[in-house]
Amino acid sequence: MQISGRGVSALRHSELQELGLLYRQTASDLAAVREDAASKQLAVYLNQLLGRSHNLIYHGQKKKVSGIVRFYGETYPRVFRETLPQTLIALAIFAVTGFAAWIVTIHDPGFAHRLLGPGMMETIERREMWTHSVVTVKPLASSGIMTNNLSVSFSTFALGITAGLGTIWMLAVNGLLIGVIGAATWKAGMALQLWSFVAPHGVLELPAIFISGGAGLEIARGLLFPGFLPRKQSLAQAGGRGARLLLGTIPMLVVAGVVEGFFSPSGAPIKMKFLLAAALFAALLSYLFLINRSQPEPSKAGSAL
Repeated sequence: MQISGRGVSALRHSELQELGLLYRQTASDLAAVREDAASKQLAVYLNQLLGRSHNLIYHGQKKKVSGIVRFYGETYPRVFRETLPQTLIALAIFAVTGFAAWIVTIHDPGFAHRLLGPGMMETIERREMWTHSVVTVKPLASSGIMTNNLSVSFSTFALGITAGLGTIWMLAVNGLLIGVIGAATWKAGMALQLWSFVAPHGVLELPAIFISGGAGLEIARGLLFPGFLPRKQSLAQAGGRGARLLLGTIPMLVVAGVVEGFFSPSGAPIKMKFLLAAALFAALLSYLFLINRSQPEPSKAGSAL
């Protein structure tokens, strides 16, 4: 058969239509032949023929490494740039909440105690970092960090279906925590210790959260503002773009988890930590904004994402 080697992709449109017609006719003939006891051999032949055709038509395309390379090398940077406004809105929500939490913590010391709890505040007041346990169980800690980060990103994305309210809440909570911890450590004279710990993995982890937030807001946009499309179709298209945005954050979070588990809490020189952070951030920006830039980017409405 012509499609035995490459599957249905080897057929032209007219041949695909003919294949579908022949498949339905064969299925109908098989049902009729089974009623005739004298046509047992013919029934066996038609059943085998139908089985082969079914496997060829419905087996789906085999996943290839080239498809994964194409997604991360071409599709993902393009989808990221198409939905950049949503990611920037997510960043703004995080930043505004973090800045507000910083201001409140500076002027109200009790706010940090209420939010972080007495245990962590006592550690900060002793000017000690709380990352010592990570150093002693690096592989386990790295795995736990990856799992937690992936959970936060997936939740931030999925909550976009709540018209974006859940996504906004997740971004605000994360901004609140980083703002309070930043202010509390700054008041304790530990700002350099904190940011030298956060920087190496944070330059990947935080953008991944912003992108996941942008993916959730993209779902909300498709739900609330369908434009000329039916709401269901608009939501489906926005959900496809959002899912692709989320998929692209997985490698970022895996690398961030490894760095946070093994390097960030280590005794490496502070300059080395900031140099690694700068290198990772530069590589991330180059990938997102420069890769596949010369190719024309289709509009949102017309792209089959």
